[in-house]
Amino acid sequence: MLRRRLARQWPLYAMLLLPIIYYVIFCYWPMYGLNIAFKKNIIKNEWVGLYNFIKFLSDPYFYKLLRNTLLLNVYSLAFSFPAPIALALMFNELKNLRFKRVIQSITYLPHFISTVVVCGMVVNFLSNDGFVNQVLASLGFERIQFLMQPGFFRPIYIISGIWQNVGWSSIIYLAAISGVDEELYEAATIDGAGRLRKVLSITLPCIAPTVSIMLIMAIGGIMSVGAEKVLLLYNGATYETADVISTFVYRRGMQGADYSYASAVGMFQSVVGLLFLYAANRFSAKISGSSLW
Repeated sequence: MLRRRLARQWPLYAMLLLPIIYYVIFCYWPMYGLNIAFKKNIIKNEWVGLYNFIKFLSDPYFYKLLRNTLLLNVYSLAFSFPAPIALALMFNELKNLRFKRVIQSITYLPHFISTVVVCGMVVNFLSNDGFVNQVLASLGFERIQFLMQPGFFRPIYIISGIWQNVGWSSIIYLAAISGVDEELYEAATIDGAGRLRKVLSITLPCIAPTVSIMLIMAIGGIMSVGAEKVLLLYNGATYETADVISTFVYRRGMQGADYSYASAVGMFQSVVGLLFLYAANRFSAKISGSSLW
């Protein structure tokens, strides 16, 4: 039976081969190196148990890192997560197909721009002589050092992230909306329902399972913040709100060569994220019936 299935569907299994190799080499094989988190360092192969974990948890800087990481992700969940859903709903309401394709292409394009380029654009736009400050100055306002003030870092990070990814992220919701039975809309039209009532009573309930799965995955990554973008946007003046666990791991591991300690911090981050994922999955399964497993 298995041999017959492989012979009939071998192109599909061949397509799976490359991502499987990728995950094995870059995701699962490196997990063997996690044992360094329980050692003193690479040179002295001495087991120290949970010493590195205790050291991190007892570090006064730990609470600031945890706060910055959680706040950045909570704000992202509050603003970045609903944005592609709202965009997909708006796309679904557009009747002019040519205009719809143009707008979709415009919103998709930023996703293909490198994060380095996006951060460079943000820095240029928000610099003292950048476009935003030139507009403020022309309106009679004082110029603002956006990238030097800790209070502006989180809005800049989240807004730029929404701009870059909202169009691409909306694709999965558009696919879910396309699977809604058209007869439901026709019945609602006969009953006199308007567009808003159709969205609230038909579209959103039908795509609720997809939203639940995506929300579970987003909550699972609540302890993970892309270090690359933060490193490109933060500076010494914004450490108060911008420094997160990922950037701390980078500094201690890559710059400070304290690999054991950095591995322990990274492992702590992953374990807590896994616990969030498990809790969100259980809660979703109990409330909505939708879950990853």
